[in-house]
Amino acid sequence: MLPQEIIRRKRDGHRLSAPEIASFVDGLTAGSVTEGQVGAFAMAVFFNGMSREEAVALTIAMRDSGDVLDWSDLPGPVTDKHSTGGVGDNVSLMLAPIVAACGAYVPMISGRGLGHTGGTLDKMDAIPGYVSQPDLALFRKTVLETGCAIIGQTADLAPADRRFYAIRDVTGTVESAPLITASILSKKLAAGLGSLVLDVKVGNGAFMEKSRDATALANSLVEVANGAGLRASALVTGMNEPLASAAGNAVEVRNAVDFLTGRFRDKRLEDVTLALAAEMLQSAGLAASNQDGIRRAAETLAGGRAAAAFQRMVAALGGPVDFVDRPEKYLPKAPVELAVKAPENGFVTGIATRDIGLAVVGLGGGRTRPDDRIDHAVGITRLLPVGAEVPSGEALALVHARTMADAEAAAAAVLAAYTIGASKPAAEKTVMRRILPRR
Repeated sequence: MLPQEIIRRKRDGHRLSAPEIASFVDGLTAGSVTEGQVGAFAMAVFFNGMSREEAVALTIAMRDSGDVLDWSDLPGPVTDKHSTGGVGDNVSLMLAPIVAACGAYVPMISGRGLGHTGGTLDKMDAIPGYVSQPDLALFRKTVLETGCAIIGQTADLAPADRRFYAIRDVTGTVESAPLITASILSKKLAAGLGSLVLDVKVGNGAFMEKSRDATALANSLVEVANGAGLRASALVTGMNEPLASAAGNAVEVRNAVDFLTGRFRDKRLEDVTLALAAEMLQSAGLAASNQDGIRRAAETLAGGRAAAAFQRMVAALGGPVDFVDRPEKYLPKAPVELAVKAPENGFVTGIATRDIGLAVVGLGGGRTRPDDRIDHAVGITRLLPVGAEVPSGEALALVHARTMADAEAAAAAVLAAYTIGASKPAAEKTVMRRILPRR
């Protein structure tokens, strides 16, 4: 089938057949479809959307563009979670070992930072020696022996998505629900999962700022996943402030280790992590109810089994064998620290969360181009949450930078992102809604 005819049909608002979509994806993978044609197709989808059937066909075609993993030899259920991205969202680092310690297997294929949001893979790369993109044999061995592995997408998994996404990124077509859906789910289907939980962020630090858009994306992900044969559900969670009190790479890893060991836990982060763990355990058949799942996850945390699972995973993938006990020995540390001081007495009434993420990028902790090198040491810690009371001159946050000039620029951005008011605001619900497939 000629790619230009497929583009024309979608441009004119027609529904594409599964063979038409498969033909286009075959050309995308082989390179016979040009970048201009891919961009035109993406724009046609951006403006005209896709039906559920079209989105399922696109997802399956991109899944089948490469290898599909098979975990049928594992003695337990295989499950995973995907987040649409936010600031201070290090949930995966705690969630994978929690769920693994409860008896599931979690082959978590994660991504790098995108725009103002942090990437799970960039965080794991802050751990010296950790092999974030192992070969398939080491990946399988780690999952079998430790219950979980947090790694990056290999060249053989959904290669069509990798090319499609790179072109969408430079053609202004990233924010398309069916294209986001197919991109996320093609990789998860290729990972050979038995079930999947989606964490769809909403708020001023998320790609979806409006509740209706986040809910629409969550429904799209759940319906298409189930249409493609993958049992899935979703939680819509708030991102109107950083989820952890740390934003960056090494600083979020340290925050995750403190969470797992019980040294310190941010309340909102704990709420989201336990809610997602419960959802994963239910979907995997390891919890009878949501309450049972939360109880099992909390007990696993309290008993130290999740921290032990994280340590085994880190060591299996080349990291230090005593990392959880001594993270400060191994994580890179920025030479300059600068407190961001409150200009007046009051309460934190709002945070421009996207601007916090951009401040981290400005420090070197994120990318402005795909080939940029990440500085894993820089970031922001001790971020006060919305509702916190702060006296004038006390710290709203602590910036970690390479130079004082960088620190001062980031501190100014963080200060501008905070709103201080006279009254304590009402607490916002962190876990907003649960999305299940329609019966």
